[in-house]
Amino acid sequence: MQEKAVIVMIVRYLLLIVVLVTPITESRSEELQLSLDDTIRTALENNHNLLAGKSGLNAEKSKVGIEKSFLLPKLSLEERFSRTNNPTNVFSIKLNQERFAQTDFNIDNLNNPDAVSDFQTNVTFEQPVIQLKRFFGLKIANRDYLASEYGFQRNKEEIVYEVIDTYLLVQTAKEFIDVNKKSVSDAREHLRIAEERFKQGLGLMSDKLRTSTALTGAEQKLVTSEKDLKIAKRALGLLIGEDQPVDTTEESLNLKLRDIEYYVERSTSRNDLKSMKNSLGSAHDAIRMADSAYIPDVGLMGSYQLNDENTPFGDEGTSWFISAYLRWNIFDGWKREYERAEARHNASRLEHEMNYLKDSINFNVHSRYLEVEEAAKNLELARKALKTASEGARLVNLRYENSLSPLVDLLDAQLNLDNARAEVVARENEYKTAVARLNLESGTLFEELNLQEDVVDKIK
Repeated sequence: MQEKAVIVMIVRYLLLIVVLVTPITESRSEELQLSLDDTIRTALENNHNLLAGKSGLNAEKSKVGIEKSFLLPKLSLEERFSRTNNPTNVFSIKLNQERFAQTDFNIDNLNNPDAVSDFQTNVTFEQPVIQLKRFFGLKIANRDYLASEYGFQRNKEEIVYEVIDTYLLVQTAKEFIDVNKKSVSDAREHLRIAEERFKQGLGLMSDKLRTSTALTGAEQKLVTSEKDLKIAKRALGLLIGEDQPVDTTEESLNLKLRDIEYYVERSTSRNDLKSMKNSLGSAHDAIRMADSAYIPDVGLMGSYQLNDENTPFGDEGTSWFISAYLRWNIFDGWKREYERAEARHNASRLEHEMNYLKDSINFNVHSRYLEVEEAAKNLELARKALKTASEGARLVNLRYENSLSPLVDLLDAQLNLDNARAEVVARENEYKTAVARLNLESGTLFEELNLQEDVVDKIK
């Protein structure tokens, strides 16, 4: 009886665990479904590449503070303890402690003094007045930060394009599943007709076998398209920082196509081009900074000193000094000459890179525009081909049912219809992607998507 009670108790506990765990498992298996706008917003907040870029941007901003600190006054506090019987040091320590007496002039005391202790407190400051190298260093840090910020903005545009591309890929994969389901349905209907004709003595066994093979091929395509959809959903989740598949809504991307002049004009203010311009400005400032090494540094420095024989931070004796300095580097092994040469070569390199970037942007905008026009024409042709393929398949199906066409004509017509359906889906995705890519190349993607500033700068 006791064993039976124990078994009952164990079973109850197991049932309780199952009840508690089951809802959690179900909630985790639920698929996240987002609109395109929500997907973009989530990506701007959670995409790991953007979060890494934000940290890099903050690091560049910290460099500005570092360079600025070189132009601000430096203040330090130092406490030092020493004990010595060195005659010179004993003499100066007693003077600093204001304990020097007449007896200290005794020859024996001067030559063989007793050991003394000293707690020395120093408060020192230094203020640069003219330090051109640090001034240009601050300018360079500011420009580098602006370059990084524009580069970060461009990175956000590229991530948003990737989100759009993958979002469309998910939608296209779902449409391919619908296309393949229609193909499976048509293949089953052909098999049914072939079987009926065989039963009635009007068809051949080979017709049954060929239609059955065609059905298997259509089912294989359906399995592949379902796999492609799962991968696309995972890819979309990866872009928005989720570790689960993300599904799309029925919302369609509709970007307006404008004249080529609009895209060419707007492309001249692309964020990566602005970043390059700031980098070039930094390179020119680096030349000036190298030239400034020939100018002397001027500054002020001083200290306030406390000395005490027994007490840390004690003030038996106090003293201070203040001074101005002019520091001129006369010769440094031609280091300055090499720095000037390096800065000039870097500026020349960046100038050529910026000119190449301008030409590349102009070329890419024209190329993407032609791709959009091509995609639009191909989409129109694909839709026309689908109409003719649908009608052709319908007519051949009627002829086959009435023994007026062989099976091979029916299978060829069905294959043509399947390809036409798939072609329309592919061409629709190609057109939408081409328009999005054109906006990315021209730097107008955020504007055309009507993204608000608080969304664009969400992780700024």
